Order: sequence, then C-alpha cells, then structure tokens
Amino acid sequence: MRAVTWQAKRKVQVDTVPDPKIEQPTDAVIEVTTTNICGSDLHLYEVLGAFMDPGDILGHEPIGIVVEVGREVSNLKPGDRVVIPFQIACGNCGMCRRGLPTQCDTTRVRDQDTGAALFGYSKLYGQVPGAQAQYLRVPQASYTHIKVPEGPPDSRFVYLSDVLPTAMQAVEYAAIPDGGSVTVLGLGPIGDMAARIAAHQGARVIGVDRVPERLGRLARRGIEVIDMREVSDLAEVIRDRTAGQGTDAVIDAVGMEAHGSGGAKAVQQLSSLLPDAVAGPLISKAGIDRLAALHSAIEIVRRGGTISVVGVYGGKLDPLPMFTLFDKQITLRMGQANVKPRVDTLMGWLTDDDPLGVDTFATHELSLEQAPHAYKIFQEKRDGAVKITLKP
Repeated sequence: MRAVTWQAKRKVQVDTVPDPKIEQPTDAVIEVTTTNICGSDLHLYEVLGAFMDPGDILGHEPIGIVVEVGREVSNLKPGDRVVIPFQIACGNCGMCRRGLPTQCDTTRVRDQDTGAALFGYSKLYGQVPGAQAQYLRVPQASYTHIKVPEGPPDSRFVYLSDVLPTAMQAVEYAAIPDGGSVTVLGLGPIGDMAARIAAHQGARVIGVDRVPERLGRLARRGIEVIDMREVSDLAEVIRDRTAGQGTDAVIDAVGMEAHGSGGAKAVQQLSSLLPDAVAGPLISKAGIDRLAALHSAIEIVRRGGTISVVGVYGGKLDPLPMFTLFDKQITLRMGQANVKPRVDTLMGWLTDDDPLGVDTFATHELSLEQAPHAYKIFQEKRDGAVKITLKP
C-alpha cells in the first residue's frame, strides 16, 4: 500500500509499504477513504523528530471501511463504515470506565510513562503505524471505532476522530458559565472548532490569531476576532472589551510552538538538530515549551476563571507564574481528548443543517501522493491552509 512516512525534520514522503494484517484477535483492518493532517503532526514534522524513526507512518484522523476483523471482534464486520479515534483503548479497564480512554491501562505506553497508545504518533505513544495510508490496522477494535451511517460525505464524520471531540473537551474544560465569555488563542483546526462549538452553545467568543485566513473563517461566522499583529497588549484589549475583567475562560489551542517565545524556540530548534540518542533524553527530562500563549491566557482570564489547555505541550522544566495562578484563583484543566465519551453528543450535531460547518471545514482536499506538499503549506501557513484532508 501507499503511506505517508516520516523521514527527517521537515521531510515526509509517500512510500510503498507492506499492507497491514490482523496481528491479534482483537484487531481489525480498514480501508481508509479519507484521512487528515493534524496540527499535532506538525510537532513531529518540526521539533519531536528525536522520537521518530525514518519510515514511521504518520496520521491519526481516518474514516474508512472495515475489510477484515479478528476472531474476538464481534461488533464489526466487513463493509461497516467507521471513524477511528486517534487513541487506542480497550473500553473495559478502570480508566476507560471512568471516561478516560486517553489513560487506558491496557494500551498505556509504560516504557515512556505516557498515556494510551496513539496512531502514528512516535515512540512517546507506542510507535503504532498511522492512518495517512491506504489501509490501517486497528488494535482493540471492538472499542476503538465509531460506526457512522452511509450517505453523507466523509467530511460529515471524519472529524469525530480528533477535531470535534478535542474541541468539545476544550470547551467543556473551560467551564464557561451560561451566557459567559471565552477567549480562544490560536485558530488552527482545534481552536477554530472550539470557537464554533462555544458559540453554538451560546457563549461570547473572542478568537485570537495572526493568520488572516484563520481570522476570516470565524469572522464570517459572526464571531469576534482579534488580529495579534494589530495589538501591542492583547490582555489589555480583551479587558477593555469585557468591562475590565477579562473573559470567564481562555482556551489555549496553541501549545508548544507559540510565537513570541524566542529563547525557548532556539532551544527547541537546537534539540531538533542533536542526534536522537542525545535529543530524546534531553527533551524527555529537560524539555521546555514556548509558553507565550499560556502566559497570555493567564493574563487574559478573569479572576476566578478557567484556562483550558488543548494545545500540545511536552516540556518538563516549563516555568509557570505560580503566584499569579494562585492569586487569581485560576482553574487550569488540560489533557488529550477522550473521544468515545463525547460521540453521542457530537453525532447529534452532525445533522443536515451542519451547524458547525464540518462539510466545508477543510481548506484543502489533496491526494495522498501530495502529502509532502500538504505538510509544507500547512507548516508554513501558506495558501490559506487551515485544515487539509488527504484522499488515499
């Protein structure tokens, strides 16, 4: 089959690799009909190469058709149309029963001391072959799937794999009071969808970014936006718009590669140039993130408010302004999205009316063979690339 493989920093290519097969009785294999590039994939493309090997298959946002199931998988059959969540989970352990499949005790990557295994996401999360490919092996398939109906296009359902549940959890964790307000920092795919969901639920949303195309997408939906390039003090501007208080909540959808963090950026870039044997342990034990977005969130949120962190961070020595967090009595919530517990609510929104605009959410639909170009324009924020889908 053809698959998108990581080769080196800022280098991916499409290779012919062996077709996946059933390896455990709990597996299934699907034929991928649509797969996406996630903003998290860009962290592998740019700064987390120490945890990748050349040839690793990328991707974790697929929809497809079941072609084969293992003998212990009784709730799937060939021909079923399914979305595959980005996390691999058993559904039966204590963590899964608590609604935390991201912490699944069955698939947790203990040698890295991380949570549940993820598709296509490095040694940190199990080095499981990913979904930017023609076919995908799905471990723990009885739970690690979402059946969807025939008829609507792939675009209606494919975001159940990651974007929709991640954005929904970000909004839930923000604990926006009824009729309250939220600032969304970073309007890539997750921030954009989080803003749509919060607005759909009646919140006042202020979206912040520096990329015109991203700002325009939300402005056309009637959501307030602020162009970071046009303000010198973002927190002051938002306080001016909220009677001097700041918004009730802030969603940080930026993460480890924020603008405005020059020193940390230099350290990240230096780490990415070191040999893997040096860079991996260094990042694992002493990594630092670019924290400009998180520091902005702490400034922006009102006293007694909540910060929801959905952007990916990976640092171990990140300095935080603990006095300010304590003094303002800020609640801080974060974590990988727990997909399956949110599916029923999300399916209720994926109606013909399409209130969240999922059918037109992608800015680019390209063939799998165009993946190197797709990664490049996404990482460089060129050609209006906000969300890219690939067709195997």
